[in-house]
Amino acid sequence: MKYRFFAVALAATFAGTLELACTKKHVAPAPAPAAQTLVVLLPDSDTGTTGRAYIFNNAGSTDLNAPRDSVTARSGQAPAAVTTMSEEEVQRLFGDALSALPQPPVHFTLYFKFQSDELTDESRALLPEILATVKQHAVPEVLVVGHTDTMGAARTNLELGMNRATAVYRILIQVGFDPNTIEIRSHGESDPLVKTPDETPEPRNRRVEISVR
Repeated sequence: MKYRFFAVALAATFAGTLELACTKKHVAPAPAPAAQTLVVLLPDSDTGTTGRAYIFNNAGSTDLNAPRDSVTARSGQAPAAVTTMSEEEVQRLFGDALSALPQPPVHFTLYFKFQSDELTDESRALLPEILATVKQHAVPEVLVVGHTDTMGAARTNLELGMNRATAVYRILIQVGFDPNTIEIRSHGESDPLVKTPDETPEPRNRRVEISVR
């Protein structure tokens, strides 16, 4: 463009009478590339379940509802057709980011004898496995939540749930847990594993749930 403009200007100098109305050219800027976004639906790292994503703009929409469904969306254009990305491609594109995520929590359930804060023999046998799981975390966070069935008054069951959580807290410390990493709570009878009417004995509700993150 510079050479062309110079040639026109030079001809005008020599001719003297040429019209130069066209020597100043208006060049339209090149259009900016459309913004592009890649969306990939991955299973939840905690539960392994896959939800659903709804992708839309003014030009159209699409749904992602299966593991590794992916779509490319550009501004001003309807989303492209949905494709399923391979696990290898997911790792190639997002492996570093996925590996940087915190480990998903690990859950354990310990059961108790009736109207007691004493563990069943089967639940006590799980303690070494729980300890091994905690040791795999550099900075573990342990949540211990006590529960009861619906036998007895709600307030009494709230206290019993806390007694059960406290009993597990003490056991965990005895087998090597750092007490500063453990939080205890009680839900009493308010969050049953098996829903029952009031005043119903249910062994599966007499429990403590442990989450290790």
